[in-house]
Amino acid sequence: MERRVVIIEDEPDVSRLLEFNLKGAGFDVLTASTGGEGLALVLSTQPDVVVLDLMLPDTSGSEVCQQIRADPKTSEVGVLMLTAKGEAEDRILGLEVGADDYVVKPFVVREVVLRVTALANRLAERRARPAAGDPSGVLKVGPIELDPVTHDVRINNVPTQLRPLEYKLLQLLVSDPGRVFSREELLEQVWEMRGDINTRTVDVHVRRLRVSLGPAADVIETVHGFGYRAKRDVA
Repeated sequence: MERRVVIIEDEPDVSRLLEFNLKGAGFDVLTASTGGEGLALVLSTQPDVVVLDLMLPDTSGSEVCQQIRADPKTSEVGVLMLTAKGEAEDRILGLEVGADDYVVKPFVVREVVLRVTALANRLAERRARPAAGDPSGVLKVGPIELDPVTHDVRINNVPTQLRPLEYKLLQLLVSDPGRVFSREELLEQVWEMRGDINTRTVDVHVRRLRVSLGPAADVIETVHGFGYRAKRDVA
């Protein structure tokens, strides 16, 4: 099944370059030059990935991303933020509004294609309904069960859908219950972002993860002054 990408970018040269290369990688590609047009396209076609410019002529990419996440039909779509703004604060803002990844212009086209492919693969894994993996490989902490092979997450034996970053964050924490991960470690291992930057994006995503975990939210503990951990022993 062909995978679909929607590019929301107001620079024609950039849009055409991305369209050409993503089509060459096997994607069905649709393009829009404004936020309003792009959002309508995303809602009507429900693509696998959206490549979204932060600065658009009619609205901000951040607003478009928030609206994509707010609609149940598109909330799981992969969003790659593409922008000329490369400051750490801008990258964090993009992640905080729900983007899964962030690339700064000028960019290497092959890197964008690889990142889009990775996001599409994650979505395909979540949509698939494969046979359960080897029970010995399933991570279990309290009511949470996470299968690293199928990426299935169950809470009290009920299937639960997580966004890609939420899944990566949960998998890392439950892979070593009781271990405290600093915000810097989480930022590096989950977001692949390094350096001395503001780490509040980790706090934002931990809050979102807890909301998604519902009755199992208290499995993720805050260790004040240090970071976060999954409880070692959960009743």
